[in-house]
Amino acid sequence: MKCNKLTLFITLLYLLSGGLIYAQKTDKAPLKKGYKLVWSDEFNYKGLPDAKKWGYDTLGNKSGWGNNEAQFYTVGRKKNVWVHDGVLSIIAQQENMGGKGYTSTRLITKGKGDWLYGRFEIRAKLPAGKGMWPAIWMLPTDWAYGQWPSSGEIDIMENVGYKPDTIYGSLHTKSYYFRINTQKTKGVAIPDNHTAFHVYAIEWDAEQISLIVDDKKYLSFNNEHKTFKEWPFDKRFHILLNIAVGGDWGGQKGIDDRIFPQRMDVDYVRVYQKIEAHQ
Repeated sequence: MKCNKLTLFITLLYLLSGGLIYAQKTDKAPLKKGYKLVWSDEFNYKGLPDAKKWGYDTLGNKSGWGNNEAQFYTVGRKKNVWVHDGVLSIIAQQENMGGKGYTSTRLITKGKGDWLYGRFEIRAKLPAGKGMWPAIWMLPTDWAYGQWPSSGEIDIMENVGYKPDTIYGSLHTKSYYFRINTQKTKGVAIPDNHTAFHVYAIEWDAEQISLIVDDKKYLSFNNEHKTFKEWPFDKRFHILLNIAVGGDWGGQKGIDDRIFPQRMDVDYVRVYQKIEAHQ
């Protein structure tokens, strides 16, 4: 009799734990009070990323463009990007292509998902190792105020492999950007970002952009109501997901070739906007 009770207890515990695990990954985004879900990818399919939602950015392959990164960005290549087991994987490989020694992918929603204001959530697990530079970020779709940084940039999450325990959120504008050391940025200690999923998010409206990790706000950037140089964030932006290798920031301490391949797994991408904006 005691054995039967023990068996029943273990079975119930298993079922309950299984239910909790399943609840972490569902096909429907939860409701957010005051917000309406306007776009999402739950990655509940297998294959290349949904072409109706994602495109590819290869501008970083051009000589002299970007941050002197060491990777070649590929398009629709399973070895560098694949959806499987409920997640999107972006994979950095050590291999020669296009005159560079590494390959990776940069996904973008431009022309398929462009938004002015909202709550943007990305649940992800990051790659690890010296030379890695994963990023979840946003750029202007129309560049209405001119080329970077005049039209702005929103970095929802960045991590560099030689500072493995810290994630960074930043905002760049004509008045506030890293090359003149005025960018608005903050680092947050997330020691298990390489082994566990965390939700990286922003809330953005006409007055403020707040950077958030696991529902905890850690940096807010306010509209000063001056010019576009301080606040270009009144135009449409789109989402970018990528792993860079090396570069001006990610490669400051070199690249450890022993770590490859490395991948960023993304559980979901969700975009909410305030309900009153759609009534």
